[in-house]
Amino acid sequence: MIIFINDIPVSLYKADDRPIDGHYNHVIDAASEAITRAKLIQHVWVQNVKEEEFETLLGYLNSKVPIGILSLHISAYDYNALKVYLTSKFKVVKAAGGLVRKKDKFLMIYRLKKWDLPKGKKERKEKYAQTAVREVEEECNVSVKLVGKICTTWHTYTMNRRAMLKKTRWYAMDLVDDSKMKPSTEEDIEDVRWMKTKEVYHALEHSYKSIQYVFERYYELVDVKS
Repeated sequence: MIIFINDIPVSLYKADDRPIDGHYNHVIDAASEAITRAKLIQHVWVQNVKEEEFETLLGYLNSKVPIGILSLHISAYDYNALKVYLTSKFKVVKAAGGLVRKKDKFLMIYRLKKWDLPKGKKERKEKYAQTAVREVEEECNVSVKLVGKICTTWHTYTMNRRAMLKKTRWYAMDLVDDSKMKPSTEEDIEDVRWMKTKEVYHALEHSYKSIQYVFERYYELVDVKS
């Protein structure tokens, strides 16, 4: 499971699992040493994490004082218990979105001063795939065809002073018709644009880490299939 807390990627592992070598450069064993702000630098792997240690980490990640961490890997002492504890700290919102393809271009939206992908909340009794198609069509005024699932992301945000955790399932889609394409200003979308790979690369520099992750997972799936 990967969750983006204040746009910092946090990967959760079971006790006997671990991050790939080269994906971290500092190790903290929570069973034998304290977790301090000074130790959270660059890419960190924390082992033997229980609820108390996770609460400490969450406090640092949510602090208004910047910390030097770029990514965090957590091996849970009890994975299922920690996951339940994590979700209890937030109001969980279910959503779905799409990565739409038009030959060699991808559909990006510009919302709240960030490049993003179209997505939205899942309605009651609606399937995730149905949500993804509906939201893409509503936000961009295009017609699309579902191809397949890419991944699931989790990210935190605050609404009305309440901590929220959004679970989003992402799907690859092919364009059917964009003759009436336009941004949904009611959803604070300022621009809708087709971008080639190089343009996407630059746009992701002004996006969210979770959106970068979606593209990474998409390209991994494409490489496997090819």
